[in-house]
Amino acid sequence: MADVVLRGFGWRHAGRRAWAVRDVDLRIAHGERVLLLGPSGAGKSTLLAALAGLLPEDSGESAGEVEIDGLDPRKARERVGILFQDPQTQLVMARSGDDVAFGLENRGVPAEDIWPRVSDALDRVGFPYPLTRPTAALSGGEAQRLALAGVLALRPGLLLLDEPTANLDPAGAELIRDAISRGFQGTLILVEHRVAEALPLVDRVVVLEPGGGIRADGPPAAVFAEHGDRLAAEGVWVPGRPVSPRKAPPTDSPGLGSGTAVSAPTDVLVRAHGAAVHHRLTKVDLEARAGEVLAVTGPNGAGKSTLALLLGGLLRPDSGTITAFGDTRPPHKWRAAELTRRIGSVFQDPEHQFVTSRVVDELTLAGPAPSLVDDLLDRLRLTKLANANPHTLSGGEARRLSVATALASAPRLLVLDEPTFGQDRRTWIELVDLLAGLRDDGHGVIAVTHDEDFVTALADREQKLARW
Repeated sequence: MADVVLRGFGWRHAGRRAWAVRDVDLRIAHGERVLLLGPSGAGKSTLLAALAGLLPEDSGESAGEVEIDGLDPRKARERVGILFQDPQTQLVMARSGDDVAFGLENRGVPAEDIWPRVSDALDRVGFPYPLTRPTAALSGGEAQRLALAGVLALRPGLLLLDEPTANLDPAGAELIRDAISRGFQGTLILVEHRVAEALPLVDRVVVLEPGGGIRADGPPAAVFAEHGDRLAAEGVWVPGRPVSPRKAPPTDSPGLGSGTAVSAPTDVLVRAHGAAVHHRLTKVDLEARAGEVLAVTGPNGAGKSTLALLLGGLLRPDSGTITAFGDTRPPHKWRAAELTRRIGSVFQDPEHQFVTSRVVDELTLAGPAPSLVDDLLDRLRLTKLANANPHTLSGGEARRLSVATALASAPRLLVLDEPTFGQDRRTWIELVDLLAGLRDDGHGVIAVTHDEDFVTALADREQKLARW
């Protein structure tokens, strides 16, 4: 177990005016389990990176002190394990078993102990493949499980988890929480936006104040009883406060399916018949329509992200056909300008679609009206970050920017992969409202998601994929 102390800690990224986190005084004793809360951008991920010793001196300005068992975090790295928001940033080997073994080998664990520890860690996170499974073939959720196995295999005294279940299907998320509950006995600091599911893992809640310092600190029940209403209003996912649905308004259009509220079949935007990519997605039949939000759900590894790339014209199917807007050519054969005008895509990893060095430049690439750019910046709480480099944003901020860039081009069909990942309650509601407005204006929306609240609030129709 590890003891954590922060005295007046602060960090400002290079090139930023505002501090990512500031004036944090905090002590976490050996064996405590802490849920770290705060609105998106409050500095939660930055604080975890500081505790892991991963903030280089030349990448920003620091203030105060941070200690792990009395040591500078950069000298205590062997006591700390961290799982990042994006698991791809910590997968380094071509085969899954080798990736988990990599950290053990670097720590000098005896050779005879390595593979039993690898197998034990993979079993605990429910990794469904053999040790030889290529890491490049894993879905986002499967990569998350593998990355967590690599951390647990190290048996750290301090475990730092940044949204460990965000990319997982509900069953996989429950398995991960069970693995943490039963399989880790040290000090835990957890960042998780969906609070209700995380509460059984922790005995203390710490809420960061976005402007600096700590808003609340104490047992979960006491913190939410005293601060729950204000926290919910400021964006924290406080248990017991559901959001209102944003379903499509009723319509009398002919040809509607029973109980649905979508446009007539003549307004079909895209059809996929028997579309498949070898070893990624089995045959699927799908139809998306104007004025409708279609949620694509299913377990990790079912091929949801692959389907999103196919529908967005960014991947060629190995079999089957994909047609859109009555065009006889499949989307992957359209010219880039034609594709972006008709279909907008939001990737699972938002950084993969950033091409400029400023947030505002990402939004103006498609040539939208300045008023639309200002509105998106304001509604998605990116105004203060307009001149920031997109690659310095937090996970939640990067996700909002990726959605905003797609909305700025106003495509007739928008395909989003996990659009609500990493969002606090306030920005989650704003994202849902923006997508509902797009839908109500007659655009089509396809959302790949594990977010059951998103499906309940917004989806007019759900299509579940089965694992192949």
